[in-house]
Amino acid sequence: MVGAPKTSTIKIKAKTEEETPKILVLDHSTWNDLLKKFVDDDGNVDYAGFKKDVASLEAYLKLLSQNAPSATWSKNEKLAFYINLYNAATVKLIVDNYPIKSIKDIPNRWKKEWISINEKVTSLNDIEHKILRKMNEPRIHFAINCASYSCPKLLNSAFTEQNLERLLSKATIDFVNDKKRNRFENGTAQLSKIFRWYKNDFTSNTSLLEYINTYLDNPTSKDAKVEYLDYDWSLNEAK
Repeated sequence: MVGAPKTSTIKIKAKTEEETPKILVLDHSTWNDLLKKFVDDDGNVDYAGFKKDVASLEAYLKLLSQNAPSATWSKNEKLAFYINLYNAATVKLIVDNYPIKSIKDIPNRWKKEWISINEKVTSLNDIEHKILRKMNEPRIHFAINCASYSCPKLLNSAFTEQNLERLLSKATIDFVNDKKRNRFENGTAQLSKIFRWYKNDFTSNTSLLEYINTYLDNPTSKDAKVEYLDYDWSLNEAK
């Protein structure tokens, strides 16, 4: 009789601990510190440096894997989480295969399921297409990075709930106005193929050029001829 209540108390305590969230506000500072160390302002990545500090990168990915978004998280919290996860996992993929000339040299690079989120395993493809693209925020295409020169540059700051809007706007403005990725002259809009691949994401409420003009320093004619530039898949590596 003396032992029974004691056993019951232990069970209740264990259940309470299981129901308590591990982390109330997820800290992305480890990823932010890594980005500051190994990515320059132009988005060039020091993958050799990342490789030397891979333990920190793995620790950050483990943190994310154990603290996936719940229904109580805001949309901005979820967007920041999955953008950071995509980018950190892409860097890890490159580091695991480094040195290489292109992410396309890695077999099954986007479809392979190896990224852990709360004991579920997923792929870069699924994070992009089944999660991020379904969140009705087309600017994610300028925030996630595919480790290639023609991709939008990898920002050297981690996304957070607080800075998400500012960084999404910055990433979009930088990409649209980058003459290496988009050119507007002589009545022609030479666009990144990102605008072809994901056109429907940008045109749900407007035309493609009208969407681009929202962020373009010198807006182009909405009747401009649209062409698409070749895509450079070589590694976005600091030289």
